Amino acid sequence: MVYKRILLFTLIALLLSAAAAAQVPRIFVTADRCISCHNGLVTPKGEDVSIGSDWRASMMANAARDPYWHAAVRREILVHPTARAAIEHECSACHMPMLRYLAKVSGQKSPVFEHLPIVRQCTPEDRLAADGVSCAMCHQIQEDRLGKKESFTAGFVVDTGIPFGERKIFGPHEVDEGRKALMQSSSRFIPNHATHIQSSELCASCHTLFTHSLNEKGEVIGELPEQVPYLEWKHSSYYNARSCQSCHMPEVDGEMPITGVMGKQRQKFSRHAFRGGNFFMPRILNRYRDALGVTALPQELDTTFRRTARHLETSSARVTVRSARIEDSRLRVEVLIKNLAGHKLPSAYPSRRTWIHFAVFDRDGNPVFKSGGLNPDGSISGNDNDTDKDRFEPHFREIDSADKVQIYEAILAGPEDRVTTVLLTATHYIKDNRLLPDGFDKGTADADIAVQGGAEEDADFLGGGDLVRYLVPAGVSEGPFKIQVALWYQPISYRWAHNLEQEDAEEIDLFVSCYNALSDASGMVLARDEVTVE
Repeated sequence: MVYKRILLFTLIALLLSAAAAAQVPRIFVTADRCISCHNGLVTPKGEDVSIGSDWRASMMANAARDPYWHAAVRREILVHPTARAAIEHECSACHMPMLRYLAKVSGQKSPVFEHLPIVRQCTPEDRLAADGVSCAMCHQIQEDRLGKKESFTAGFVVDTGIPFGERKIFGPHEVDEGRKALMQSSSRFIPNHATHIQSSELCASCHTLFTHSLNEKGEVIGELPEQVPYLEWKHSSYYNARSCQSCHMPEVDGEMPITGVMGKQRQKFSRHAFRGGNFFMPRILNRYRDALGVTALPQELDTTFRRTARHLETSSARVTVRSARIEDSRLRVEVLIKNLAGHKLPSAYPSRRTWIHFAVFDRDGNPVFKSGGLNPDGSISGNDNDTDKDRFEPHFREIDSADKVQIYEAILAGPEDRVTTVLLTATHYIKDNRLLPDGFDKGTADADIAVQGGAEEDADFLGGGDLVRYLVPAGVSEGPFKIQVALWYQPISYRWAHNLEQEDAEEIDLFVSCYNALSDASGMVLARDEVTVE
């Protein structure tokens, strides 16, 4: 009798799932339809570059599992409750893009929390939401209006006029008729060669985001360039020289197949690890994998963490002590920071920051001076913003005391210039001294990418980097003096994490507990230099 009831309930669940599936327009499939063929890929040098396993451990695949995103969206809703539907629809655009596109073409708003937590997913919509930024999303985007403002903030176009099963999917390689038929039968899409899939403009559609500023009534009062690395790149010497993909999806040397079934040797195969700036989240996803419904294997997330850290350490910045001398009982040091990225450093979501940790030691190794040390809780010693949410550290040309720290960051403010980390409350940047890419002319930059605050008037803050001077009283300390300089980086800074605690919600509690558990590993060194002065 028990087994009959279980069978009955199972049949009812299947019928309900089938009924729900029938109501969902067929535009996308989940990545499992693609992974089965695009795994088991090895370079000529023996490195595993399987598209499925690389993607599965990336932030693209885990966009909907990101607990920081959950907490941030929940806080925006609690601060602006009358705008809940609009907030969830806007915030799902790039974290649950397939689900959101379905809602968009149906004339509806896309929910977020109906499909969370991921571990309870069961409907077709839940599965599309959980798949994050998936194969059938990016590879279906049309060339239409890419690079134009209407394509930004997830304004990409998918051709929904063609029936499901006959729709094209785009890739960088020519595909013969036999392989087209095989892929159509497996994935329900017909592969077609298209060059726009490798363009920066494709990435720009989600990585150029403008958010609506809201007042206390939930009314729109402005627009904020939340993250615009594409526009920063266009204003740099990297424009038309290197694409987003050249750094974030580097090509494999030599020929190799891109599929394990009827594989044909291809040149310029792009890796799908999506190297970015978030080394911290893979660690959180790995530790809290059960609560977040993570499907990537532990070793895959470990590999993502290591690749991300290596990319940041080798390709983001360079630090040089340009000069150091003792004069009038003071140590005078010039530190040059070079941005090696094709956009501001850091770029994207404004929770990110880099800063200089500067330290001087006497001949016995005793500290003489320190500025910018990272504390175990993720805060920076001497940083006004970490101590007081209503204040922030200004941009410095010269630092002569330990309570001054050079922090390269974006500080948001509301209509009355009050500092905030609530995106939809923010109307403008009160400080933006993030390091500029090479070739960036701050004098001709548009408002959306402009330098804000003290760095605007700093003649040493230019495209390519910044020069900072340190004046350290030598006092009674005896040399030779060892000078150590490091450029640190955090994807989620202390204030952006702990300001969430101003609201009470399950998602906020979960993320803050994740952050606190790993806060001592929330930062990493991008570059360093060391000199000794007699």
